[in-house]
Amino acid sequence: MAEHMTGAASLIKSLEHAGVDTVFGIPGGAILPAYDPLMDSDQVRHILVRHEQGAGHAAEGYAQTSGKVGVCMATSGPGATNLVTPIADAYMDSVPIVAITGQVPSTAIGTDAFQEADISGITMPIVKHNYLVTDPAEIPRVIAEAFHLAGTGRPGPVLVDISKDALAAQTTFEWPDAIDLPGYRPTTAPHGKQIKEAAKMIVKAKRPVLYVGGGIVRSGASQELLTLAELTGIPVVTTLMARGAFPDSHPQNLGMPGMHGTVPAVGALQKSDLLIALGTRFDDRVTGKLDSFAPYAKVIHADIDPAEIGKNRHADVPIVGDAKATIAGLIAALSGRKDDIDIADWWEILNGWKKRFPRGYEEHPDALEPQYVIERLGHIAGPDAIYCAGVGQHQMWASQFIDYEKPGHWLNSGGLGTMGYAVPAAMGAKVGNPDAVVWAIDGDGCFQMTNQELATCAINNIPIKVALINNSSLGMVRQWQTLFYDKRYSNTDLQSHQFPDFVKLAEAYGCYGLRASSREEVDVVIEKAMALNDAPVVIDFQVHRDAMVWPMVPAGTSNDLITTARDLAPAWERED
Repeated sequence: MAEHMTGAASLIKSLEHAGVDTVFGIPGGAILPAYDPLMDSDQVRHILVRHEQGAGHAAEGYAQTSGKVGVCMATSGPGATNLVTPIADAYMDSVPIVAITGQVPSTAIGTDAFQEADISGITMPIVKHNYLVTDPAEIPRVIAEAFHLAGTGRPGPVLVDISKDALAAQTTFEWPDAIDLPGYRPTTAPHGKQIKEAAKMIVKAKRPVLYVGGGIVRSGASQELLTLAELTGIPVVTTLMARGAFPDSHPQNLGMPGMHGTVPAVGALQKSDLLIALGTRFDDRVTGKLDSFAPYAKVIHADIDPAEIGKNRHADVPIVGDAKATIAGLIAALSGRKDDIDIADWWEILNGWKKRFPRGYEEHPDALEPQYVIERLGHIAGPDAIYCAGVGQHQMWASQFIDYEKPGHWLNSGGLGTMGYAVPAAMGAKVGNPDAVVWAIDGDGCFQMTNQELATCAINNIPIKVALINNSSLGMVRQWQTLFYDKRYSNTDLQSHQFPDFVKLAEAYGCYGLRASSREEVDVVIEKAMALNDAPVVIDFQVHRDAMVWPMVPAGTSNDLITTARDLAPAWERED
């Protein structure tokens, strides 16, 4: 039965019906009517962030650890435009969030009114869908559709922009019994004929590789992937977005491919005769120069988004479908055929590369190595912790030197590469999974973009822990300047070992502030941080500024040119 209320009350009631328990946001003029009934909601907790970008990244972190759609809220104009970066981030990494924004009154739309921005127009290329609502009667239907769109098919962000007069007006609330979106029918079940063709190709291959991406994590297909890998004995490479989708401890895991991937993973793709690409999109960071990528390989490409198949690389066997259902189909088709797969010679080559190119880094006698810090953090915090990385060198080291055993324990900004992601994403991750230990691994550059959310964490009892890899630089840019710009360090020195004092900054925000600048101090401060759970903790690790991320494929070049710190010759062709 329809209930009479304001559009704002209808919005909050709609969020409750959608199962929302947390909203990250900041009020302002156009969205203000919604904040009044929000006070009366027993179900929806609102967390007042310090910047709308923080609200968006927190919604992402929440979504990835709770399994629910994340929600952020902002006012019109600058409030809405401050959400653009996290919306784009969620779009690139297929994270389900709903962003709700206030808009100027419908009679003022298009007049350049105070705090007006055409946010639906601005975000059109970076959302699954968006809505501009000026009729309050539409609010329940639109909210129901928004959550359905965000969380089904290939997940992603949906924006709902609601005019202030629609929020203020009287209306009736009626939650829809069913969702009618005739143009939206994502294919989840793969076509049986394509599965059979893929199985035939797998059995014939001599150098196959399971090349798996974030779609494995999004679909909850890790167990199926493990079964398929062990059934076939085929090596597995996990992209940056898929770290943890297949256990690092498993002998078939070759590591991460791409620009800073392992030599065995990159080499396996380059020399493969069959790529079994599951929930991955042939991103340029993985492929390097596209026309030289995996030149001998045929391709089975399975993805829930048909637009990804054939976008960058022709698929010999295209499969549209959910990763979990697709892998289950492949398991059924290959069951009992393990003896037909003969890849012993392939494993001899791969194991040779694994032995010759183990994980490692150059030790520095006079300074703290960042890789050592991250390695120790992973060892002490363990595989049950959740790790959220910013973007840059520390992100790559975190992907390389922590062993990930489970999906959903590694969060990062993969596609967009958003500096400032880590602290608010860790905040959202901790809200979404409050019993987990959550570490933000951040750089001094990234940290200074969104560290104001430490105040949000302190006030709201969200005790995240921050490992600040402080090399006093924009480290990845400095690395490129070292390698490609003749060590001309233009505007990359942040002087972060002096300004600010991160320990004092942490304490000013109501957090614990710790510092380490030698190996001897590392375990002590990490263990101390692990024991402090009544407030956020920030550790300022003052590390060697010229540590480099290796291996590396220089941007725009062939993966055949992957180099290690020891030798700039193509790694797997080098004589020891």
